Amino acid sequence: MTQLSSRILGVLLHALLVLRRWGQGVLLCLAAVSGAHAQTAAKGDWPQRPIRMVVPFTAGGGSDIVARVLARPLSQELGQPVFIDNRPGAATVIGTQYVVRSVPDGHTLLLSGSTSFSINPALRKKLPYDPARDLAPIAIVARSSLALVGGKDTPWHSLPELIAAAKAHPGRIRYGTFGPGSGPHLAGEMLAAAAGIRLQAVPYRNTGQLAVALSAGEVDLGIEVAGALAPLVNAGRLHALAVFGAGRSGTLPGVRTLAEQGLPDATFEAWFGLAAPARTPAPVLDALSRAVTRAMDDAAVQANLRAQGMDPVTVGPEAFRKEAESEISRYRVQADRAGISLD
Repeated sequence: MTQLSSRILGVLLHALLVLRRWGQGVLLCLAAVSGAHAQTAAKGDWPQRPIRMVVPFTAGGGSDIVARVLARPLSQELGQPVFIDNRPGAATVIGTQYVVRSVPDGHTLLLSGSTSFSINPALRKKLPYDPARDLAPIAIVARSSLALVGGKDTPWHSLPELIAAAKAHPGRIRYGTFGPGSGPHLAGEMLAAAAGIRLQAVPYRNTGQLAVALSAGEVDLGIEVAGALAPLVNAGRLHALAVFGAGRSGTLPGVRTLAEQGLPDATFEAWFGLAAPARTPAPVLDALSRAVTRAMDDAAVQANLRAQGMDPVTVGPEAFRKEAESEISRYRVQADRAGISLD
C-alpha cells in the first residue's frame, strides 16, 4: 500500500469515528430533549399558549352556550386565554375531525354534545375517526332536556293532537333538526317510533334559522335544547308540546315530559362533554380534569348554566367513557328499530 493510500485510509477511519461519536451525541441530545419535555408536562408547565376550544356547531346552540360559560373560569384556572372556535357541519363531524387531527398537546379541545361522542358512532359506520379511540374524555359538564315545539300558528297545541294529525297524514308533518344523525334528529325518530307515526326531518344550521323557519311555516315542529328555545316559548313565538328528558326542564317547568304523556321509550337526554385528542400526555389530561372540576365547583358558573337551561354536573373521564359506550349500544338498537341509516 502506498503512502498516499495509507493517508487516505487514515482520514476515512477518522471521519467514521467522528460520525459515530456525532451520532451518539445526537441520540443523547434527542433523549435529553424528550426527557425534558416529559418533565415539563409533569411539572405543570402547561399550557404555554392560548387554548382553542372547538365547538362543532354554530353560535347560539347548546354546546356553544356551555362552551362560553366554561371558557372564562377555565382560562382563569389555567392562566391562558381559552377561545371558542365554532366549526359546524356534517352533524359535528367537521369540528370533531379537526380536533382528532390536532397536535395532542392539550392546546386544542373539543366541547360538544353527545352527538359527537355517542350518536354519530351509533348511527354512522363510516366515520373518519373513532371517538372512543381518537378522543380522550375529560369531563361531562352539563345536561339538558330537548324540547318539542311548534310554531305560533301550528294548529296542534298538545302532543295527542300532534299524534292524531300525524296518523291522519303520514310523513307530511315536518320537524327541524341540525342535520342527519344529530341529537334532535334521533330524538324525533325515537318519538315517531314510540308514537307509531312518521315524521319528516328537515335540517337547519342553528336555533335562529329553526325559529325563523317555524315562524314562516317552513316546518311544523322543532326539536332543540330546552334552554335555547325557552326564551322564544316564553315570548309566545313558539309553543312547547313536550320535553324529552327523564324529568321536567327547569326553564320550561310547566311542560310535561314524553314519559308523563305515555311515551317513555322516547326519553332522550342531551349532555355536553369536554375532550382532547388521544395521546395527549397524561399529566396534561390530569391538569385539565382538575381545572374543569374547580371551574364547575364555582357557584357563579353553576348559576350561569342553570340560567341558560342547563344542569351543571362534573362527570369524570372514566364515567364519561362508560356513559358514551352505553348510549352507543342503546342508540344502535333504537336506530335499527326506527330504520335510521346514515351511511
